[in-house]
Amino acid sequence: MRVLYLLNISNPDRLSADSGWIFADLLAPAMADAGAEVTLAAPSPAGDDRCGFHQTRVPGTKYRARFSADIDELVALIRQTRPDAVVANQVEEAPAVRIALLEAKSDALLAGYCHYLPFSFNGGGMLLDPSLDDAGLGRPVLLAFAAGLAACDRVLVHSSTAASWVSAAAARMTVELGEKLRVVPAPRDERLVRDPATAPATAVTSGAIGIYNHRLYAHYGTEQFVALARELVATGTVRLRVMDLFGQRRTERTGLDDSPEKMRKKLAALPQVQVVSDRGDRVRYKSLLAGARFGIAPFRPGCPWSMSVIDCQGMGLPVISPRLGWLAEHIDPELCFTTAEEAVALAERLAADDEFHAVHAKRAHASTADFAPALVAVRYLEAIA
Repeated sequence: MRVLYLLNISNPDRLSADSGWIFADLLAPAMADAGAEVTLAAPSPAGDDRCGFHQTRVPGTKYRARFSADIDELVALIRQTRPDAVVANQVEEAPAVRIALLEAKSDALLAGYCHYLPFSFNGGGMLLDPSLDDAGLGRPVLLAFAAGLAACDRVLVHSSTAASWVSAAAARMTVELGEKLRVVPAPRDERLVRDPATAPATAVTSGAIGIYNHRLYAHYGTEQFVALARELVATGTVRLRVMDLFGQRRTERTGLDDSPEKMRKKLAALPQVQVVSDRGDRVRYKSLLAGARFGIAPFRPGCPWSMSVIDCQGMGLPVISPRLGWLAEHIDPELCFTTAEEAVALAERLAADDEFHAVHAKRAHASTADFAPALVAVRYLEAIA
């Protein structure tokens, strides 16, 4: 099978913070191992030397990534690669890809991967994602997402939660998904896998370290995490390590949303909170995870998946989490909380109770086994066959 993999990269200055790029870097070689011929069209190469690469422009903003497809470029690329399947990782671009397939006279299957959902559900209510609603653009993005679903032959989602949300959104917008929908989880990074049974014990003499390794956008619920951080460090038994994943961002991005910079300052001002950077180095990132006792999930309502949660769990770090979205589906119910008091109690127990910690470290590690790239690649190729 020849696969043309169209990848938007939103963080070209720090690829280690771009989950879409990391997933492609992990999946493309695994697909090649499974017998596929993969060509990646993206601003930066990924995978290995067996994978073809076509360099595309870096979209200046998240809106340009959704509304500035170059159909001429797509037609030329399709004619050159003659794919059996095209994967559009920016679903909103699927109608443009469909036009390009038509003009190139290609009968390739078109799959859209719903890597990011521009909406979430709260009870029975559908909410626009605030990160895509600048100047009232939330509804146009949502409609473009629906158009993308309609243009696809396959619609791929990360999780059962995402499948439920996408199905409900499609029904509200009268898009018939039929048999299109497939659940294909994202791959774990095998460089960030550690069996907790063989891991050295983490020192807790000066306070167990809880790590927060998520993007610091306001729409990730970071204000709620800041409030929880104050309560956690007040216990005296927990210190916090907060990852600064972005570093210095481009003005095009900070101009739309400077909340990561603001949140970083708030967190850095708290006692017993260490804000650190992996500087884009996966070895350093692994070391920062390895020195922690547990992880903390984000308070992001529309969470269909979290690479950072899987990173922690693959390393054998139990993750405490609010009962939200996919987090409530995936994380052990014993580690989910509703109130800050429950979160503090869980953190203190993971810090002090070695038996409780060992049980949940083992469960966390085991929960990622099905996300090995080789297994995910097989599911991916079956989904687009």
